[in-house]
Amino acid sequence: MKINSTRANCLLLRRFAAPLTVALLTAMLVVTGCKKDDHHQSNVVDSKLIADGLVSPLGVVTAPDDSKRLFIIDQIGKIWIVDANGTKMPTPFLDVSSKLVPLSPGYDERGLLGLAFHPDYKNNGKFYIYYTLPPRPGGPEGGGSWNNLSRIAEFKVDPGNPNMANMSSERVLLDLDDPQSNHNGGTLAFGWDGYLYISIGDGGGADDVAPGHVEDWYKTNAGGNGQDIEANLFGNVLRLDVNSGDPYGIPADNPFVGKPGKDEIWAYGFRNPYRFSFDMGGGHWMYLGDAGQVLYEEIDVVTKGGNYGWNVKEGTHCFNAADNEKELPGGCPTMDNLGNKLIDPVIELNNAENPKGGIAITIIGGNVYRGKAMPWLSGKYIFGSFARSEGKADAELFMATPGGLNGGLWNFEELTLKNYPDNLKHYLKGFGQDWSGELYIAVSGMLGPSGNTGQIWKLVPGKKNDNNNNGHGGMGDDNGNGDY
Repeated sequence: MKINSTRANCLLLRRFAAPLTVALLTAMLVVTGCKKDDHHQSNVVDSKLIADGLVSPLGVVTAPDDSKRLFIIDQIGKIWIVDANGTKMPTPFLDVSSKLVPLSPGYDERGLLGLAFHPDYKNNGKFYIYYTLPPRPGGPEGGGSWNNLSRIAEFKVDPGNPNMANMSSERVLLDLDDPQSNHNGGTLAFGWDGYLYISIGDGGGADDVAPGHVEDWYKTNAGGNGQDIEANLFGNVLRLDVNSGDPYGIPADNPFVGKPGKDEIWAYGFRNPYRFSFDMGGGHWMYLGDAGQVLYEEIDVVTKGGNYGWNVKEGTHCFNAADNEKELPGGCPTMDNLGNKLIDPVIELNNAENPKGGIAITIIGGNVYRGKAMPWLSGKYIFGSFARSEGKADAELFMATPGGLNGGLWNFEELTLKNYPDNLKHYLKGFGQDWSGELYIAVSGMLGPSGNTGQIWKLVPGKKNDNNNNGHGGMGDDNGNGDY
């Protein structure tokens, strides 16, 4: 398993190797310091229950209005508020559940996926959501019907009630006829430049090949919305100016303005860029988790005009569309047809289906910790796995020390929850960060958007000799294949 971390190699060794292999590999890894880890404060935290009774929470967002409220994205179409006193409001802030495409309770990647507040929300009351509606008539070239209509829309808060959205205020920014149900991306976030960034997956299916997936420059692997920048907006991160234009403007310094390529595109070459965030400190880097297919999961630091490789590469490896379980023999290009380098991830871990062994069904991008409660985590990038094995609610958290962007994978290790030392016993579906830099995780005991086991936990310092589980409950299990 190609992980740039002795800690992670040892973890994999203990989990997946047969006893004889353990003995042999242990001897080989002694020189790199492989040993049983004692949990220290530096990689052990606790969790505090913030909200429960949710269906399928995908993340937590805070509004720039000094109210200290938390806004929870529930996949079934509702946004819930936890007020400054820690009380979950009984009525959702926004409810578009009646407008959604019908969701599969067992597993679905559609629904209400993203939320972002305008930087001047305190004065203009504007916010933006990403959600999926029933499909429009027609279908993609190549046959079949559209699966759903992916929409980015602006709303305003009710002028008479700060805890309610004005549902009649919707203004559609962007509609995309989506060919398949999966790989929708779904994050919305304003960068420190004031522009709205949007992550959109490659359209779904597998291999980036199906009706609705155009041909690209790389003929070895058929298809390629990820590598195409002219036919559609799938497989990209977009950057829009919501303060100008109708329905939006294009920032003048977007990479393809005045060149071949759609002007909205900021970066490309993604499979399913489900969750990204901007660092509150440092250089305000964009960290993005891109879900792999079978072999490798990745975290990217996304820069202007960058090509992140899919479907030429999966992680740092050449992708083989003809045989997903094997890397492409003979190598693959290092640049695209425009002369842009295929940028490798900064973090890579093995998918659970990798024949070499793996520790994640799907990667979930997180945040850089910039809070004060746990100074030993300051500047660490916290991310996780949706689950580590098929059909089990057994997600994990990890932390990495950011390094450079000139090549080479960063080290990472487990971030252990004191009350869940082996795994979270839930599916991890998203993260959140408040204006103090503290972190939250969105979890559920159910694989899909069903039940009421969804919870929001805040990461807090671990307390010595405290075996209280903080009231965490709602654990569950379901069968299926998570592919966020």
